[in-house]
Amino acid sequence: MKSLSDLRVQIFADGADKASMLELYRQPYIKGFTTNPTLMRATGVTDYEGFALDLLATIQNLPISFEVFADDEMEMEEQARHIAGWGSNVVVKIPVMNTQGVPTYDLVRRLSREGIRINVTALLSLEQVRKVCAALQGSERAYVSVFAGRIADTGRDPMPLMREAVGMVNDVNAQLIWASPRELLNVFQADEVGCHVITATGDVLKKLSLIGKDLHEFSQETVQMFRRDAVKSGYSLPIAKPNVAAVSRR
Repeated sequence: MKSLSDLRVQIFADGADKASMLELYRQPYIKGFTTNPTLMRATGVTDYEGFALDLLATIQNLPISFEVFADDEMEMEEQARHIAGWGSNVVVKIPVMNTQGVPTYDLVRRLSREGIRINVTALLSLEQVRKVCAALQGSERAYVSVFAGRIADTGRDPMPLMREAVGMVNDVNAQLIWASPRELLNVFQADEVGCHVITATGDVLKKLSLIGKDLHEFSQETVQMFRRDAVKSGYSLPIAKPNVAAVSRR
């Protein structure tokens, strides 16, 4: 089994909690960051730009993605240019379509050809990957985020799709992101198929210490956890006393 240092895939931390992000920034295995409006809302962020600039005052040498949230293409473009101006390490996330299902391929093409570093996000099909890659021809340092975890949520195995997507993305000199992982195993799956990046939230990252753990020891710790929680909760069950008369007749 590979160790963390053996992995070729880069790990980007996905989240919007400032304290956690700055703590992860000090970890050598974290190579970048991603955020989105949903994560920001979950952590109580109310000032989008203020939050971003506050982070960027410290995180200056790793890529960090901030997403546009407009639904109109012209507004998306304006927001993208504004966000791109926040710093040289900023990557602008552009959804693959708007809420009405209208693709953003033309916008991706315009922004990428102007040299704006973008991360096309929320892709779930090879057709989308193919069309995004066509729009990224001639771009520099772009990312393509395929939500492999959401594909798996539908009962489909994302591995074949991700393996094929890697080849498409390599042809345009972009990087494929395995997005929305559900478990630590996904990090190794992303590495296996050749993904360049995997994003991971805190609940996945905290399991990195388990890589290669002895399974017998892990089994014992699991049993200890069940026992500890039962005792802490004060659970009890009636214990039947042995029938002394019956025992004496044997």
